[in-house]
Amino acid sequence: MSEPDSGRDAVREPLVPALVSEQLAVLGPYFAAEFHDASQEPETSWRSLADLVGEPAAMQERVAGVRAFLAAGTRQPTEAVELRVAASVMHLGLVARVVSPLFALAVGHGWRGSVRSADLRWQPGLASTFPLSIDESALARDGSDWITDGVIPELETVTAKFGVNRHILRGNAASALAGAVRTLSAARPELAGRAAGMFEAVLAGPYLAGTAGHRPDGTFRRRSCCLIYRAAPRHDGALCGDCALNVPRT
Repeated sequence: MSEPDSGRDAVREPLVPALVSEQLAVLGPYFAAEFHDASQEPETSWRSLADLVGEPAAMQERVAGVRAFLAAGTRQPTEAVELRVAASVMHLGLVARVVSPLFALAVGHGWRGSVRSADLRWQPGLASTFPLSIDESALARDGSDWITDGVIPELETVTAKFGVNRHILRGNAASALAGAVRTLSAARPELAGRAAGMFEAVLAGPYLAGTAGHRPDGTFRRRSCCLIYRAAPRHDGALCGDCALNVPRT
């Protein structure tokens, strides 16, 4: 993954989809992405992510699948897991998957485009590391905000319909980005400073402002909870390390 030119008006070399795909795959399964020609029909195993976002039945089916998975994992009836809990967990997984390659493009290549759900194809599955493909024309886009323009707000809007507070959903986005920063920095230490700087800029921006911060030791801490602890019997499940409810012992 190349270093972007620091000049604001510098002319960037066109990104080659096949090469970028190889570079993303090295970073890990959350970053891996293929690129496709939107004018060509997808193979049968691929679906447009816009179908999930735009069709209520499709989103309800995915939330129901996550709900059943959470219930099975805690040996409870499906209805024992709140619908909003399943929706939030589903949202966090989706956002982590789609935001990671976009973040890597921004950090490693200086890309400043936007990607909508219609630009993404996926192979549905409950695992968060499902195969993902991006419309190759997105690589040529510039001048947009990849956080506020496109798929991240789309996923927020559709998930909010399941009763999940938008503060929680934006906290999920911040948490997903924090995970991307850690993984990218570990894989490419020379990009760690750039990744951290971009992350702080995004957190300070209008979309994620107030969603997260840092503990005195510098570790990331969101100001909400993804609600997964409530999937356990009696709502006493473990908390995530960055959760607002997870107060370190002094």
